[in-house]
Amino acid sequence: MAGAARRQFGRLARAANHAAPLHLLAGIGVVIAGMTLVTPFAFEAYGDNAFIALTIAAGLLTIVSTRLAERVPIDRALWLIFGLGIALRIYVLLFDPLLSSDIYRYVWDGRVQGAGINPYRYVPADEALAFLRDGAIFPHINRVDTAVTIYPPVAQLFFLTVTRIGESVTVMRLALLGCETVTVSLIMLLLQHMKRPVTRVVAYFWHPLPLWEIANSGHVDALMVALMLLGLFVALTGHALRGAVVIALSMLVKPFAAPVFAGIWRPWDLKMPLVVIAAVVLCYLPYSSVGWGAFGFLTQGYLREEGISAGYEIWPLSLSRLVFGEHQGDVVAYAVLAALILVFKGLSVARSCDHSIASRLADINMLLLLTLLLLSPNYPWYFLVITPFVALCGSLPTWVVSIGALLLSEQLDWDFYIPRMVTKSILFGGLLLAWALTTWRTRMQRTAETGLSP
Repeated sequence: MAGAARRQFGRLARAANHAAPLHLLAGIGVVIAGMTLVTPFAFEAYGDNAFIALTIAAGLLTIVSTRLAERVPIDRALWLIFGLGIALRIYVLLFDPLLSSDIYRYVWDGRVQGAGINPYRYVPADEALAFLRDGAIFPHINRVDTAVTIYPPVAQLFFLTVTRIGESVTVMRLALLGCETVTVSLIMLLLQHMKRPVTRVVAYFWHPLPLWEIANSGHVDALMVALMLLGLFVALTGHALRGAVVIALSMLVKPFAAPVFAGIWRPWDLKMPLVVIAAVVLCYLPYSSVGWGAFGFLTQGYLREEGISAGYEIWPLSLSRLVFGEHQGDVVAYAVLAALILVFKGLSVARSCDHSIASRLADINMLLLLTLLLLSPNYPWYFLVITPFVALCGSLPTWVVSIGALLLSEQLDWDFYIPRMVTKSILFGGLLLAWALTTWRTRMQRTAETGLSP
């Protein structure tokens, strides 16, 4: 009798220990849900500053959720995490894209290809494409009379495939949510391989950046991230060349996935670069009828339009100019220096002796953060490439960048405008501060361990 009572008491005690984190996690989920419910209306009424404030607050709550989720029984936590994550995506899917019109170009490019026309040949306003115009997609396309498509061939093949199912924004967003399903599954698989709680997937699933930039705005970066993680999983589980091919496909959605190769390549291994080059050539072949035009608007104006070729939107260079002034050739000098830094860091990652999955992912995470710092993108969706690593690595710099990227969500002319130099200084200054703090903590921990060792 006494033994049974003790066992019952033990079960009750364990239940009590588990109840508090679960209730707290559910409570935070309710708050995040409430913030998400009001965000579209706050955006319409008060502008993008209201959007930024609400989403950043939701991002900070996601950090707390991630800590709590590790202490909750897996089955209960996953029901809550997936239930809320799916519900939030269904909700934001009900609204037209709030912050970007890029998805209309995706549907247009798919429609153009469906008509048997190379999407790199004509700008949307060209009379040769007049028969494809409608009232739902064409009026919302950006750069309609100035730019052919900017998107690489794997993105184009995705647009073609999806629009064969339906030529609408909703169908395209649902397809990108399908990509997110792959991403979430791979995050959980990688967490299992690293023997970390799979409940850490909440860091991605409740994070406001993928919620708004994929489910609502519908950015093709969702495909890039899914292919990138798939390639990493294949490569890090013993099939490096196959993984490299998949990562090459992700790079041909958005080039920001390119640094990931350093995490799976071994120096002096020539097979992988050759395989990657072959994959790139094969993907561009269907669009080669326009020659160099297959590189799209990227080489014909985007770098100039976004202030990159002149250096005005590159944060480290802009900061340098504030201190030392602008000099002729400083953009070229910066580009060379940035390339050398990335090559040096990439070789350091490739030559690392620690081949564990956790170590490789941490190195790739660091390399992607460095790439984002040096290239300083102007828009928050470019930072989607780093969001899986909040769950996989959970480092302070990763959290700072993925949440801080929401500061770049400024769209409305009538709203209170914060200069982009200021927002980028907060974002990337926060990254540098987080790096410094992380380095200091690591050194202090190693000093303590050394002092305790006999």
